[in-house]
Amino acid sequence: MALTTRRLAADVGSSTMAVYTYFGGMDDLVRAVVHEGFERLNKRMTAVGETADPVADVAALGTAYRTNALDHRALYAVMFGGSSLGGFSLTDDDRQYGRFTLEILVGAVTRCMAAGRFRQGDAQLVAHQMWIALHGLCTLELGGYLADPYDAEVCFNAQVCGLIVGAGDSMEAAMNSMEQSRKRE
Repeated sequence: MALTTRRLAADVGSSTMAVYTYFGGMDDLVRAVVHEGFERLNKRMTAVGETADPVADVAALGTAYRTNALDHRALYAVMFGGSSLGGFSLTDDDRQYGRFTLEILVGAVTRCMAAGRFRQGDAQLVAHQMWIALHGLCTLELGGYLADPYDAEVCFNAQVCGLIVGAGDSMEAAMNSMEQSRKRE
């Protein structure tokens, strides 16, 4: 069901005029929701911080991304344009607003390369590959598609480990760093 000004106003016990007064209309309301979603994601990822083990930081960033999606399911769908938005579509400016959250991961990947844990290369491309993979996993998890014996937790751990090893780390070092990241949760 599409989100409409009338339905929103009824659901929150307000008038349609309030939506227009505070947000200028549905497009601006949805835009504010998208921006809020990325602010929350950025806050969660920034809270991961940096440690002496940049690979553990990459794994922890993956956990932060996934946890944010699980904690804010409807918001996650709106952030990426996957919800019924009543004709609203994200602009490139809206998407650019969200892309800044990727810079935290780019920084961690760059540190992994500098530490010799990842192969030298384009840190931004590696971060994009990781983002794409985890976004797909989160989307499947939120949709209820991951079940025993390969439930979301099993798939998440395998995906993150595979991404780290694929970026150049050894399996043993990757497993150790993932264990360190789990201790931070």
